[in-house]
Amino acid sequence: MTDCIFCKIIKGELPGDFVYKNDSVAVFKSIKPSAPIHLLVVPQINRHIGSINDLEEGDRAIVSELFLVAKKVAKDFNLDQTGYKLVFNVGRGGGQLIDHLHLHLLGGWKNVEASRKNMP
Repeated sequence: MTDCIFCKIIKGELPGDFVYKNDSVAVFKSIKPSAPIHLLVVPQINRHIGSINDLEEGDRAIVSELFLVAKKVAKDFNLDQTGYKLVFNVGRGGGQLIDHLHLHLLGGWKNVEASRKNMP
């Protein structure tokens, strides 16, 4: 997909504030945060995956990698001690704005009530 903003960020064609990157996953800060810490965990593989609805049986490894990277980055931000949310939005009705599979890592709230008010 040539017009995908996340593909362009991963390729360096658009700026992104990366906090982690390996061969298959990139993590960068959201430009429209819904939490004090709002990171996007994005696959960077050869096949463009628009959303959960586009996953195939062969995508099990990348989905697992998204979760394991999210866990690692959460620990890097000390969110493993305070708690965090992992969210997939699927389709426009589910709040998905960018048609590239991505996992939201949300945390950093001072209390539980604040986290409920700021759910994406």
